[in-house]
Amino acid sequence: MAERVYVCDEAEYPALKKALEYDPYLDKSLDDEKLRALKGDKYANVIFSRQEYSLREGAALGLEKGKYYLYIKANEDFMRDAEERLAHEFKSVKRAPPEAESKVIALINEEQSRANEGFGSIFGG
Repeated sequence: MAERVYVCDEAEYPALKKALEYDPYLDKSLDDEKLRALKGDKYANVIFSRQEYSLREGAALGLEKGKYYLYIKANEDFMRDAEERLAHEFKSVKRAPPEAESKVIALINEEQSRANEGFGSIFGG
């Protein structure tokens, strides 16, 4: 699985958060005809909520204040399509610089490791 980090301006944070959480196939307001139409929409089928992702404020990560960092872990095919969708829908979303990307990935992986250790101790691991 690939891990990537993108950076977003604060102004686009609400729209990005909404896009990350939305799954059109779980949207009760869409009728069968609209759902069938989704099959041909390449951006509608890039569903972030079905992937491992995290959206964090930059200052909380020790990075730039006023920026949000999006961590995504998914297969390469999804990443390619996700990058296209992000570029199409958001002006400010860009791949994070290598040093910021490395820092975010390390922090996320460290948090996951600590969480897994905590669950292990709960269940007698």
